[in-house]
Amino acid sequence: MMKATLLFLLGLLLLNGAQASTSSEKKEQNERKIEELISKMTLQEKLGQMSQFDPGQLGRPEEAKQAIRDGKVGSILNLVGAREVNELQKVAVEESRLGIPLVIARDVIHGYRTIMPIPLGLTAGWNAELAEKAMAVAAEEAAAEGIHWTFAPMIDISRDPRWGRIAESSGEDTYLTSVMAKAMIKGFQGDDLSAPNTIAACAKHFVGYGAAEGGRDYNTTLIPEVQLRNDYLPPFQVAADAGVATFMSAFNDLNGVPASGNEFTLKQILRKEWNYNGMVVSDWASITEMIAHGFAANSKEAAEKALKAGIDMEMATSTYVDHVQALLDEGTIDLATIDEYVANILRLKLDLGLFDKPYTDESAAAKSILSEKNLQIAKEAASESFVLLQNKNELLPLSNDLSSVAVIGPLADAPHDQMGTWVFDGKKENTITPLTALKEMLGADQVNFARGLKISRTKTTEGFAEAVEAAKKSDVVLLFLGEESILSGEAHSLANLNLQGAQSELLEAVAETGKPVVLVIMAGRQLTIQKELAKADAVLYAWHPGTMGGPALADMLFGKTTPSGKLPVTFPKTVGQIPIYYNHKNTGRPADYQQWTDINKIPAEATQHSLGNTSHYLDAGFEPLFPFGFGLSYTTFEYSDLKLSSKTMGKDGAIEVSVNLKNTGKFEGAEVVQLYIR
Repeated sequence: MMKATLLFLLGLLLLNGAQASTSSEKKEQNERKIEELISKMTLQEKLGQMSQFDPGQLGRPEEAKQAIRDGKVGSILNLVGAREVNELQKVAVEESRLGIPLVIARDVIHGYRTIMPIPLGLTAGWNAELAEKAMAVAAEEAAAEGIHWTFAPMIDISRDPRWGRIAESSGEDTYLTSVMAKAMIKGFQGDDLSAPNTIAACAKHFVGYGAAEGGRDYNTTLIPEVQLRNDYLPPFQVAADAGVATFMSAFNDLNGVPASGNEFTLKQILRKEWNYNGMVVSDWASITEMIAHGFAANSKEAAEKALKAGIDMEMATSTYVDHVQALLDEGTIDLATIDEYVANILRLKLDLGLFDKPYTDESAAAKSILSEKNLQIAKEAASESFVLLQNKNELLPLSNDLSSVAVIGPLADAPHDQMGTWVFDGKKENTITPLTALKEMLGADQVNFARGLKISRTKTTEGFAEAVEAAKKSDVVLLFLGEESILSGEAHSLANLNLQGAQSELLEAVAETGKPVVLVIMAGRQLTIQKELAKADAVLYAWHPGTMGGPALADMLFGKTTPSGKLPVTFPKTVGQIPIYYNHKNTGRPADYQQWTDINKIPAEATQHSLGNTSHYLDAGFEPLFPFGFGLSYTTFEYSDLKLSSKTMGKDGAIEVSVNLKNTGKFEGAEVVQLYIR
């Protein structure tokens, strides 16, 4: 057996060596191809490669085809459908002078047609392997429709839930975000970027976008370099090391310099320090927006600053096309810089295999989109994303012996909103809602449904009577509240994070019936739900769980699965606590329970120093509503025999930590073992 094992390993080594040789040879061939193409290209054709446009920006279909034929377009975003993509690709490959294929891009953020939980929810599963599988599904489906490149993952460190794009992030922790970034990139890109079921990933937004002041999208960011390097840059360095095909520059300015013109981040850090040789694209119109920032006087200067910073491809605007010739004539930039950027773009197209196989198999979509395998992965991802926040008297899981349940709330049967933000291609008719899943599980006659509120923002109470009646004739209330998908995502910032409309009043009305209430919250961010906790017996946070959220919730509510999700973000008690995140640096006077006094217990005319001098709010204390990493289970776990391999650091600077973990409860369960160091 030993001999066979050694021979097998040797075989693997020999195979890897052959692959490395082949890879090196292919790389040399690609570089020769790039050099040959660039030597033949006119300046217009080079600038065409550096330009990405939406089809609508290219005019009518024939005008778009002519622009492609003339070599004025290198990439198109927001074109979907294998037939439509092949039609334009044919023009690029067979009718343009040099036959350079287009690279087709799309925002495929957390699924293409099979929609996974929003990235913040996916991260709540703390399961990198599952995140990789989920993004592989997204890649497979998108590739089948002719898409080569996605603008994901978003790996901005996000510590302000007022910022709507926190839904797209992996939350507040640098390490967790880094782990998820690597997994999602692997899911999108696989082992071979030229394979028909993979697409190029894009690490965005470089850098600091998640620190937008006040949680207002696109806002300025002020991040000292030590914090930038410790907190915000590491996930991007992990992405670069993982071989992410592209980077995207951010909208925001960083310490006064817009990200799309920032030579320090794009050239010094990304290119020189990290030796990144992939391609960099601007965010939508972020080059021309440097004018609004006050960093460039006009579009010509904006083009100059973006080129000097290292933006290879311009998205949605035409400053390069309009001004590069003049900048060359003036000697402001040189042709070698343009050639370098074009080479980066051509390298991406070669790595994607577009020169060898430019067309998409038009029969592939029917085999992959919404397949049973994909739907099962979506269900598993949804299930692992759910976080049990409260479970009084072990109400959950529910008994199968219940005679009837009330299903109430604006999110109980909201197939569109359940998919979450930034979904362009998912269809609500493919979404299975909690109401549908519960009726299928229990039988329609055992489910008493009342919406209560038309949508999450409805302020009228006209549906309350029906909801209360449904609660009264049921054994338990399943109340689905939260926020519609439109309330989170890009440019959807909120100043207040409470449940919108009359949702809290609806909870109060059904709670007054005396029936046990299970509150399920679907949202794109953490909400301030302190007062709702007091009215509900159990609270399950489901984020926006995607296509299969309904069946996953039904299974969990009735104990077919056990919650294992943990919070990837801190939940504040009130907006006034923001920013609040778990690894905030200590103060010289940290608060504790011995020195903190509730504002309602302060005696009249108390002396100035009688309360103690520590860092906290008089009215909100110093602790969050729920801390980062929190999450309950139906079962219990026992930790024992914690060991360190050494009490001091070895030469390699590492210490191994081990612990025994035992399930001591009544249910099967998975535990996320967390270790924190400071």
